[in-house]
Amino acid sequence: MQVSSYRSAGAWCEVKPPQTDDDDKPIPDEALGEISRSLSDCFRCNNLVVLTGLGTSLHVNIVPPPVDKPFERIAQAGKKIAPTMGDLWTAVNAVDPTAFAEALKLSKFPPAAGENIETLLSYCKVAAEFIDDENDKSKITTFIKLAEDTVRDQVRFLDADDDLTLHADFLRRLARRSSRKVRSKVFTTNYDLCFEYAARKGRYVVVDGFSHTTPQVFDSIFFSYDVVKRDSNPDSHDFIPNVFQLYKLHGSADWTKNQKTKEIEKDPKSPSPLLVYPRNTKYELAFEQPYLEMMSAFQAALRQPDTGLLILGFGFNDNHIAEPILSAINSNLHLKVAICDPALGPREVAGVAKDGSEVSNPHLSKIQYLIKNGDARLALISGLFKDIVPLLPDIAAQTDLEQHMDRVRQLRGITA
Repeated sequence: MQVSSYRSAGAWCEVKPPQTDDDDKPIPDEALGEISRSLSDCFRCNNLVVLTGLGTSLHVNIVPPPVDKPFERIAQAGKKIAPTMGDLWTAVNAVDPTAFAEALKLSKFPPAAGENIETLLSYCKVAAEFIDDENDKSKITTFIKLAEDTVRDQVRFLDADDDLTLHADFLRRLARRSSRKVRSKVFTTNYDLCFEYAARKGRYVVVDGFSHTTPQVFDSIFFSYDVVKRDSNPDSHDFIPNVFQLYKLHGSADWTKNQKTKEIEKDPKSPSPLLVYPRNTKYELAFEQPYLEMMSAFQAALRQPDTGLLILGFGFNDNHIAEPILSAINSNLHLKVAICDPALGPREVAGVAKDGSEVSNPHLSKIQYLIKNGDARLALISGLFKDIVPLLPDIAAQTDLEQHMDRVRQLRGITA
């Protein structure tokens, strides 16, 4: 793990292996201390906003990788894993290699773009608009449908019994913030149901914009509701713990539109879930319903005073999300930001020194510039989701509800 902050004038400091002094007492690690301080600063804010990306799902259902290959991903027997962009390229090609090759040709996909499914679908979308030959146009539109169906199937990798211990631990730390503070808001670009499944196992209350009726329907008014506990005294009520708000910026694998009522409902098996599929029109799609409500809430949350923004596993490759973050950093002096991603920071690959994404990504390079020039609100942390979660502030003692849930799991023979 590495960290870059104003304390090091923007230089990268690496976490060292545990060391002890002559009296066998542990020597504090400055880099680890700076990471903990940055994360704590975010958690102490009255408004906590969390933005998560693909990096928070890549560890699910994988065989523990060897120490020398921390990024190796091999699926556990009988399990599926979250797909990367490269995995989606391979999966779409495998479904129909002939149609795939035809799409590359008809869309005039540039080989220099590499194996990028988002770029390919963008070229195909443009080609479908401008190709005159009806036969070729049909081939392109058919391929787009095939690719989107494959993406849909790939992102539905979770089963009810999959191990989401890390997500549950993250939500536990998030939910233990004082109920006197504003409810924590989790925004995610992921389609999967990792947070929903982890919340169900931990008995957390998820406010996600859907009603408590059957079928559940989406209405942004539900984000303004909270949950309280009332006793026999009608004038007495307390905000219950373990509540957080969940916003899915790019849709969800279990969202669907009812064609009769035009309402958005939940259906985990919908053949046509509401997703912002990978392509360069994500910006435009993100400002249609229901995504507009999510983006509006995200931008509004970043403008609030005393706000902490914790970013996990998001690579700043989506302009429609990165730009509002930069705008908030420029205008909100009370915004504290900790960005955590394994692609950050310099590294050595096969004996060759390589720069991190803060050099190649234009949005991250601006943030790094501010840090180098003394902006104490910002910190860049190079680390995996599994490295960051244990360092988040935690209340050691279990709550009564958590103790009760542990007993119930043991009674059912379920391990936490």
